[in-house]
Amino acid sequence: MLYGAMKVTVGGSLKLAFRPWVEGLENVPAEGPAILASNHLSFSDSFFLPAVLDRKVTFIAKAEYFTTPGVKGRLTAAFFKGVGQLPVDRSGARGAGEAAIRSGIGVLERGELFGLYPEGTRSPDGRLYRGKPGGLARVALATGAPVLPVAMIDTEKVQPPGKVVPKLVRPGIRIGAPLDFSRYQGMEHDRFILRAVTDEVMYEIMKLSGQEYVDMYATAMKRQLAEAAKAEKDAEKAEKAELARAEKAEREAAKEAAKELQRELRKEAEREARRERAAEQRRSDTP
Repeated sequence: MLYGAMKVTVGGSLKLAFRPWVEGLENVPAEGPAILASNHLSFSDSFFLPAVLDRKVTFIAKAEYFTTPGVKGRLTAAFFKGVGQLPVDRSGARGAGEAAIRSGIGVLERGELFGLYPEGTRSPDGRLYRGKPGGLARVALATGAPVLPVAMIDTEKVQPPGKVVPKLVRPGIRIGAPLDFSRYQGMEHDRFILRAVTDEVMYEIMKLSGQEYVDMYATAMKRQLAEAAKAEKDAEKAEKAELARAEKAEREAAKEAAKELQRELRKEAEREARRERAAEQRRSDTP
């Protein structure tokens, strides 16, 4: 009931405000389990995709969204539950990966739609990154559910990373034909099979989205960007520090030069005074 109410309010508001276009809705089965594997451009992806579907689709979200205390925490938890987000406990030896797999299998075993992002995190620059082979492939092979590749279009323009207030940009969604991996049934622990399944899905997403593909993980790219940003910041800090040291040295040199000038002026004044006294003495000694 909560999901239905939130779908009407949140989903209806999104469709009214942003008018998202969608292609391939006919590929979503009217009933039964299916995996929606999408590229990930924006935080809003998990809201736009459910908004255009008639069926409930469940995504996973970190458990902290559901356990934060206080009024704000309860409201946040209610919102995420209402839009079909499923809490995943990231603690434990193998963390969120195993928890996500278990959650996804549970959703599919109930005959529902399960949504996930094979890249594992939002794209840092709008390009499509290498899919992580664990979650998607293992869930697909363990359940036999078909995989529908999904391309979110321009959602990063609606809500760029780090921005709170969205822009009224019309996003799009393309849903591809279901992919059947039943030929690999029972091979969910073969890492080469997991890689092959994931790469096939990512290739279909790339065709749907038109994104440039980068053969590295988005998390690795984010680390590189963060390290580059830190290095640039450190370089700027070092440059400012060097400039400050140079300016300080220049000020100290100027002060020392002024002091030296004052000393020379005092010496010259003393010499002039001695000359005047000597002249005065000579005059007084003259008969």
